[in-house]
Amino acid sequence: MRRTGGGEPSVWAVGGTALAAALLIMAGLFQGFEGLAALLDDDFLLRPDGYAFALDLTTWGWIHVLLGVALALTGVFLLRGSPVAAGVAIAVAGLSAVSNFLFLPYFPLWAVLVIALDVFVVWAILRTTTSGWASRPQTD
Repeated sequence: MRRTGGGEPSVWAVGGTALAAALLIMAGLFQGFEGLAALLDDDFLLRPDGYAFALDLTTWGWIHVLLGVALALTGVFLLRGSPVAAGVAIAVAGLSAVSNFLFLPYFPLWAVLVIALDVFVVWAILRTTTSGWASRPQTD
């Protein structure tokens, strides 16, 4: 995070990190609901014919439930100020976006919503953690 003259993180960095953490928690909940829908009712989701990444819906359900838990926990740790949470958040949000891309034929609208949240989370974290790098003077 970019620091101001007093050594405290800037208001923009704190706000951006809090936004990213809240979005991570929300994306984790959405991902978990998506997984529960696949686990509880196989007829709720579309079954595409001839899809290259066709897995059993129970497998997809567990993948989404586990990713949802990982997203939500990472959001909580990011809110608590964990120093490694930003890197983990970017990795988990990226995995979530990829899994939802592969899940598109099963539940398209929901998958697109979660992908959008994941992309925004990655943008927000990168924006707040790298905002001061470009403006720092070069020291040789």
